[in-house]
Amino acid sequence: MRAVIQRVSAARVEVDGETIGEIGQGLLILLGVHSDDEAEDINYLVDKIARLRIFADENGKMNLSLLDIGGSALVVSQFTLYADTRRGRRPGFSAAAPPQKAEVLYEQFCTALRELNIPVATGCFGANMAVHLINQGPVTIILDTDK
Repeated sequence: MRAVIQRVSAARVEVDGETIGEIGQGLLILLGVHSDDEAEDINYLVDKIARLRIFADENGKMNLSLLDIGGSALVVSQFTLYADTRRGRRPGFSAAAPPQKAEVLYEQFCTALRELNIPVATGCFGANMAVHLINQGPVTIILDTDK
C-alpha cells in the first residue's frame, strides 16, 4: 500500500463539478493499493499516518500529529501510484490491485481512520476527480508498506 500525504489547510475533491468531499486543516491522502496488499498493511499505514508528527507546535517545530491537532483526512484512491514506467512511454499498472480488491481495502482504510476519531472525507472510487488543495509548507511525504 502506498500513500502520498500532504499537509493541508484545506482540500476538496469534485466529481463533475460537484464537491463530494472537503476538509479544513489536516491531510490529503492519495492512496494506492498494491495487488499483494492485505488488512495488515492498512493497520500499519493508518497508525503511521495518524501519529506522524508533521504539524507545527507552538514553537513552529514539526512535533504534532493529525490526532494531536484534531485534524481531518481527505482520502482519494489513486491506482496510478503503482505506475511502472521502466519500459516505453506508456505506464503499466499491473502491480495495482484490481478494482474490486482495491475498493474494499480503500473503504477499510477509511474506516480504520474513523475508528481513531479522525473525521474522514472521501473521493469517489474509480471516478475522474478534480482534487483541490492548499498544501501547508509545502509538506508532502510518501509512505509505502513494502519498505
